[in-house]
Amino acid sequence: MKKVMLGGIHFYQKVISPIKPATCRFYPTCSQYGKEAIERHGAVKGGYLTTRRLMRCQPFHPGGLDFVPETFDWKAPVQRDNPNEHQD
Repeated sequence: MKKVMLGGIHFYQKVISPIKPATCRFYPTCSQYGKEAIERHGAVKGGYLTTRRLMRCQPFHPGGLDFVPETFDWKAPVQRDNPNEHQD
């Protein structure tokens, strides 16, 4: 399953993405995020993280920096901006 999902992302990055205008609101891009999430956390958990990311990639969300978490938590809040910055 993991190889199929990564193959789909690779196909998107090489064939579909180059013919579309750049529209991703995040860094890294949603396809790169999906690739990293699936490689790091596997098909089910990585697919879940990728789906959550894709649902936020729309005009009503500000976007920004959003990296794949090092550890997985089903109930983890969505990251905003740089996770290394601390707000006091």
